Amino acid sequence: MTNKISIIGLGAGDLDQLPIGVYRKLKHEKNLYLRTKEHPVVSELEQEGLQFQSFDAVYEKHDQFSDVYEEITETLLAEAEKGPVTYAVPGHPLIAERTVQLLLERGPERNTEIEIGGGQSFLDAMFQALAIDPIEGFQLLDGTALTKESLLLQSHTIIGQVYDSFVASDVKLTLMEKLPDEYDVFIVTAAGSKDEIIKKVPLYELDREMELSNLTSIYVPPVEEEQILYKDFLKLRGIISELRGPNGCPWDKKQTHQSLKKYLIEEAYELIEAIDNDDIDHMVEELGDVLLQVMLHAQIGEDEGYFTIDDVIEGLSSKMVRRHPHVFGNITAENEEEVMKNWQKIKEQEKGAAVKSILEGAGKGLPNLLKAFELQKEAAKVGFDWKTAAPILDKVKEEIDELSAEIKESGQQEDIKLEYGDLLFALVNFARHYEINPEEALFKANQKFMRRFAYIEQKAAENGRGVEEYTLEELDRFWDEAKAKGL
Repeated sequence: MTNKISIIGLGAGDLDQLPIGVYRKLKHEKNLYLRTKEHPVVSELEQEGLQFQSFDAVYEKHDQFSDVYEEITETLLAEAEKGPVTYAVPGHPLIAERTVQLLLERGPERNTEIEIGGGQSFLDAMFQALAIDPIEGFQLLDGTALTKESLLLQSHTIIGQVYDSFVASDVKLTLMEKLPDEYDVFIVTAAGSKDEIIKKVPLYELDREMELSNLTSIYVPPVEEEQILYKDFLKLRGIISELRGPNGCPWDKKQTHQSLKKYLIEEAYELIEAIDNDDIDHMVEELGDVLLQVMLHAQIGEDEGYFTIDDVIEGLSSKMVRRHPHVFGNITAENEEEVMKNWQKIKEQEKGAAVKSILEGAGKGLPNLLKAFELQKEAAKVGFDWKTAAPILDKVKEEIDELSAEIKESGQQEDIKLEYGDLLFALVNFARHYEINPEEALFKANQKFMRRFAYIEQKAAENGRGVEEYTLEELDRFWDEAKAKGL
């Protein structure tokens, strides 16, 4: 014998809105369970002798809604083993009812038939109360699990399950990540009933105006102000598309992947400088400039029909999940070393037999100073490395001697360049053994030079002379002064 749970909806408002079929079933049902008795229909039917059991006490028992829904579901399935059960929920059973979805999932596994009955959705009443047309763009979201990523700012947005001020507070904070504090939202209670209340409030006051109600939802009107949408990724994508469109910017329209390469390098280095200076405002700005380069390359790819930003995001998301099985899979990694070992193993599996050398791809696309660092690091993994830094310092001295000899003996530019490159490579190796990033070290040296030279310029200006009017010895004295001041 198959167990059975019949699920019906109590509608969005008062008894006048209740379908006659649902009314009759409620009146005659002997084994009736309500998710909550806090509903206008229930209070009216109680006067007509309605007999039921409610799950309101379960809400008081748990801190998490997921635990509430779990207990309700399991209780109903257990009761269905004793005999047919009718379960009544606010609104329509298939709209914003997590317990119904859980019953539909678990019913077949427990030899229990789940029958969905009638019920009026609160959405019809909301559309009527707010005088909005959902065809313009509409989304229904759960206030107990709201995320900023789910918000479509240019659509009519209704947020249900806003039971109390605590949920309202979470909703408010999530909305404020995308919307101004003063943005007008609407609190709608008992839509379509004689007790309907619609209250417009600025977003920052949302949780101050909320009262406990199972019939309360939040309506967020579509954003029309252009500047508010600037936080939205889709808006950024549209801006970039327009810049390269028929009526766009002449400079943007003529760019290619090749022409943009130098700007990507420049923006990356400007970001690094902001990071080194611990300048948060400039980090935000420079990260935006780097993102602009990504968006421009993706738009060129789309214009040429080869790829889009969606392909870029899909490839990145897929790779991150694939290469982090200790996060998204069932692999265990206790420390950073194990993480890197797994990463390298997965990477090798992805590349297959095509990889001929461990150095292939090392430092790919990096400036040569950093590429040297990466090449040495890869070679060291298989033991091709000095054990201590002492012989590396000897190697540096050897390269200096060879460079000096080359300058004296041949004077050939190409030969001198090769010896100079060997010296730089040896210096990078020395830095690696002391865990010094050569790029960062050179950056700090550049910054120090700029500070001290600025001091020289300042001293020259104080004396009413240009830097070029001083002898090198005089300028060196200014330099020593700057050094003594710790510049």
